[in-house]
Amino acid sequence: MRKKLILTFSIVALLCTALFSAPVQAATFNINFTPNCKSIYLLNLDTDTPVYELNADERRAPASITKIMTYIIVSEHVSDPDNTIVTIDKSIVDEELSGTGSSLANLADEEQMSVSNLLRCLMIPSGNDAAVVLADYVGSGDIDAFVQMMNDKAAELGLANTHFMNPHGLHHPEHYTTARDMATITKYAMECDSQFMEITNTPSYILPTSNVRTDPNDYTLSLINTNDLIRKNSALPQYYYQYAKGIKTGWHDEAGRCLVSTATKDGYTYLCVAMGGDSEKDGQKYNGAEDDSVKLYEWAFDNLEAKSIVDLEEPVKEIPLELAWQKDTLKLLPAENIRAMLPKNVSLASIEIRANDDVPESAVAPVQKGQVFGTATITYANEVLGTVNLVSSEEIERSELMYYMQGAKNIITSKWFLIAATIFVLLFVSYLILSAVYNKRNKRKRRRKVRKYRKL
Repeated sequence: MRKKLILTFSIVALLCTALFSAPVQAATFNINFTPNCKSIYLLNLDTDTPVYELNADERRAPASITKIMTYIIVSEHVSDPDNTIVTIDKSIVDEELSGTGSSLANLADEEQMSVSNLLRCLMIPSGNDAAVVLADYVGSGDIDAFVQMMNDKAAELGLANTHFMNPHGLHHPEHYTTARDMATITKYAMECDSQFMEITNTPSYILPTSNVRTDPNDYTLSLINTNDLIRKNSALPQYYYQYAKGIKTGWHDEAGRCLVSTATKDGYTYLCVAMGGDSEKDGQKYNGAEDDSVKLYEWAFDNLEAKSIVDLEEPVKEIPLELAWQKDTLKLLPAENIRAMLPKNVSLASIEIRANDDVPESAVAPVQKGQVFGTATITYANEVLGTVNLVSSEEIERSELMYYMQGAKNIITSKWFLIAATIFVLLFVSYLILSAVYNKRNKRKRRRKVRKYRKL
């Protein structure tokens, strides 16, 4: 029964440690160029680890990359976007966007369109009119209620540095996010909606005719993606990148050029958030966010690879072991192998793994194989790569003889035993003293009787 309880406790402890242990983090490395953007976050999606950061937690205006969150809220509140039809009310659009110089999808008054196509109008040409229409629809006529949903979702995702004031990204001093938070938002969008990547990776799209736009040759039915990385014939063709997929551009004067994108090559996928890039360089059209993103992808694909960094057979630490027969130490091994993004030419010998302070000073048998005994930190070039649980390398039975000897020793050396023993000794000494006094008195009585008898 005792062994079963110990085994159960060990399994529960192992599961709890696995559930609540810190996620593996990759080191961030020096890139081979000077970036133009003010904030950058490059994340390897295969290992879910950042490999480069620049002011990743600095609050910045996001411009139209805001629409990634707008997309999330719509997708979570409209269960059948293909068959949910919305009627456009241009008066609401005009009220929100008049005089802003917004990018538009040219939606027509009283036009009926599916939510799916409105999402295309939102993400492909970055239509602010589509953002207003969708927010009004999902918010049941209250755009502020929709914006509150956006902020509630940000809070749910744990984004302390993100706050929205509108669904489209036009400038407002209280409308901000960070490169790191935008990466979290984008990852969530990629996971929560199967159409997200398909829509955002569409270079161009021809909308079907509608009840208002009946001519199939109407140029306003054509949606052109604002992301030069996925368009060969864009205004800035130098930024076309064959490995790029999606996701969203953004720009206004206060935000600068912004881009959230992904790229896949040679089995690796990266997500890049670039914010605060320039729009002009040397008097020429320029997109700092797109330029930085392509360079970062090429740098990562050329220089980094996922490596297994833990030897599961190499003990990290040995600790003293008690109550085991003819065995006085316990070897602790890494619980699992860990893959981290590292320079291709790095030597694994330069990676350090050190036991943390949560490893106990000693262990007591019985011990189950795989039982967790604290954690270890893995570092490379003074950068933390991650943490790993340390576990027992083998199952070790308890020596019953040593257990009972230890129990006896504990009893003998316990405070209460010493108090009891002291009391016993005092009582015994008192008994001896009283016995001696009693015997002395009896001897005197006998002597008096003998003397009295002799006198007779």
